[in-house]
Amino acid sequence: MTQVIALILGALFGGGLYLAGMTNPSKIVNFLDIAGTWDPSLIFVMGGGIPVAAIGFLILKKRDKPMVFDDIQVPSYGVIDKPLILGSAIFGIGWGISGLCPGPAFASVLMEPAVIIPYLIALVLGSLAYERIHR
Repeated sequence: MTQVIALILGALFGGGLYLAGMTNPSKIVNFLDIAGTWDPSLIFVMGGGIPVAAIGFLILKKRDKPMVFDDIQVPSYGVIDKPLILGSAIFGIGWGISGLCPGPAFASVLMEPAVIIPYLIALVLGSLAYERIHR
């Protein structure tokens, strides 16, 4: 049953990314291109998503355990250190170059598999390399 709920939630998230234009790399690149053809429309996507996530985290914090899933990772406040800054920079550079971050890439894999699958392979290899380095 947990897998069915995860599938439904993932499909809902992917559909929301598609409707918001987050699966269109040129829209993302134009959002990041402040000095050029800047497209501020994705600010509204973030403006809508942040309060929804905040409400979800507030509800989760008040509960002893999640309603559906046995284990869930809740971000906590931490130190801003060199690995965090370096990882954020690498993520941002990859996002800016490709116009996709992992969520929208998975959501759009069926639309342009020849473009998205190499991106996802690189994403998985990078994640595996990180895990291997930090063992």
